[in-house]
Amino acid sequence: MITISEATINDIKQIQNIVNITWPITYGEILSKEQLDYMLDLFYSDETLTEQYNKKIQLFYMIFEEETNIGFIGIEHHYNEDAITKIHKIYLLPETQGKGIGKKVVDEIGKLALKNNSTSLFLNVNRFNSALGFYKKIGFEIIDEVNINIGNGYLMEDYVMEKKL
Repeated sequence: MITISEATINDIKQIQNIVNITWPITYGEILSKEQLDYMLDLFYSDETLTEQYNKKIQLFYMIFEEETNIGFIGIEHHYNEDAITKIHKIYLLPETQGKGIGKKVVDEIGKLALKNNSTSLFLNVNRFNSALGFYKKIGFEIIDEVNINIGNGYLMEDYVMEKKL
């Protein structure tokens, strides 16, 4: 059984552990090691995650299969003051992928979004990420292509995807 529960400030280390496992596998063939390290520090440092958590910039949830923490999400309701819930982060441990858990998690995010009066889910996905096929399969559509300058000469080359609720 898959459950999602609100994260606490004490879950930051577990979020970082999951990222340190998933990112090299997810992005290792897409990004240089230097860019990967830069982005991990930029997005997942203690300071960044603590600020996002404390200021509720993103709402973090931990994903459990039975009693085992297998992933996390970071979402933002009313993104850009619209009826949108943006999925900023969604990561599952590699051994859990391909078992239908990702779809269940997105369905749960959809329920949270509807409770917060959202009419759609948005997310960005790297244009070369193998998860692109997964998102299309569960109903997301590409609505834009963006290059986001994140500093240090690096770009995030993403598709913006939407799923209507």
